[in-house]
Amino acid sequence: MDADVLIVGAGPTGLALGVDLARRGVPALILERADGLFPGSRGKGLQPRTMEVFDDLGVLAAIHAAGGTYPVAMVWRNGERVGEHPMFDPAEPIEDSPYNEPWMVPQWRTQEILAGRLAELGGRIAFGQEVAGLTQDAESVTAHLSSGATVRARYLVAADGGRSAVRRALGIGMTGETVDPNPTLVADARISGLDRDNWHVFPPGDGADFLVVCPLAGTEDFQVMARFPEGADVDVSPDGVRKVVAERSHIAAEDVTEVRWASDFRPRAALADRFRAGRVFLAGDAAHVHSPAGGQGLNTSVQDAYNLGWKLGAVLTGTAPAGLLDSYEEERRPIAAQMLDLSTGVHRGEVRRGGATRQLGLGYRESSLTVEARGAVGEESVRAGDRAPDGKVDGVRLFDAFRGPHWTLLALGVDAPGGGVGESVRVVRGGAHGAYGAGLFLVRPDGYVGWSGDSAAGLDTYLGRFGLGGRGPNRSAAA
Repeated sequence: MDADVLIVGAGPTGLALGVDLARRGVPALILERADGLFPGSRGKGLQPRTMEVFDDLGVLAAIHAAGGTYPVAMVWRNGERVGEHPMFDPAEPIEDSPYNEPWMVPQWRTQEILAGRLAELGGRIAFGQEVAGLTQDAESVTAHLSSGATVRARYLVAADGGRSAVRRALGIGMTGETVDPNPTLVADARISGLDRDNWHVFPPGDGADFLVVCPLAGTEDFQVMARFPEGADVDVSPDGVRKVVAERSHIAAEDVTEVRWASDFRPRAALADRFRAGRVFLAGDAAHVHSPAGGQGLNTSVQDAYNLGWKLGAVLTGTAPAGLLDSYEEERRPIAAQMLDLSTGVHRGEVRRGGATRQLGLGYRESSLTVEARGAVGEESVRAGDRAPDGKVDGVRLFDAFRGPHWTLLALGVDAPGGGVGESVRVVRGGAHGAYGAGLFLVRPDGYVGWSGDSAAGLDTYLGRFGLGGRGPNRSAAA
């Protein structure tokens, strides 16, 4: 085998998965068609739940240093400021949700940070390697490269974007709709004479469509977005960007001193009919394509990787049966569908950028991996399947306890199992906690409560499903 896992695409999804696998000691190789990392700002908003994921993956400090909060939107008309409004509903940080607002980091910088972390962990990226097709059998999957070379792995993850070559090779369809038939220009540019304290909005007028110019936190650049009439040809050249900025604002063309990257797109929402075919998994834009409104696409994609990483790790290191991987599509496809509806609603002005867009309320209560064994659960208490909140238990910060590739057992107001739960489970003991109440809470490696109970009855059986504790199943021959 060339690797246990082959990841196609070095975007945020592939890099996050590579980091998660590398810290688990799983040999993985990322293949990227381009000669380097993506150079544009495109997915610039990181939601609070993704910040929690980055905390666990060990990149949060770098992400914080690289970005900043979103500025207030300033509306312009005829060269005059006519009003401002916040882009997101406000939220105060609380103990169980310390990251309370979206954090702006240009996508190219997020990818640099993840790639740096991957290198620290010994992970590998091979640039200039395009996958032209694939074959698979009962034991492996082989990627056929356009160069004529082949790469073989136990599993392959397609993280190669909305036009995924892997998805097409598998014959998996996408079901969706055009959210907006109007093409949109997006560019990263240097602009002189424009303040960086506001997200500048130039509403439609005199037959022109909207223009927005947003300062990109942590850089000297602005992100320029401009919508065009349906059927229009969008000029993404530097002169084309300068022209649309000058035509729709008071900014002179020569004030756009540099155009560093530009592209165009037509907002759409689409969901892959399946997230898995044999030994191949779809993740990120290869599995779901969002309107950029509301900042859900990149965030949902990173969390695909976070869900899949621990499961691949458990199977490939021999602790869990291969059937665990069936839960990836079961858990992530409904979430992706939900986030697609949310993105579309935000794009159409039907949904505010508020609590739902922060993604802290997402969970897996209906998953086959979820067991709620308590007799009575308070309405506001954490349930099995929910995101495990932060907080302090006898002086221990829970996110510090969760950080790493292990499981965590919280024994809150009840006794922990006397015989222990194995080296792969960290135990935190304390009194009943406000967010959780009292009970035992087994937190998965991806920060969700997998099992909860009033006592340890049934815990060993649950742990055994993942090869934890005393009697775990051996890896199946099909792994």
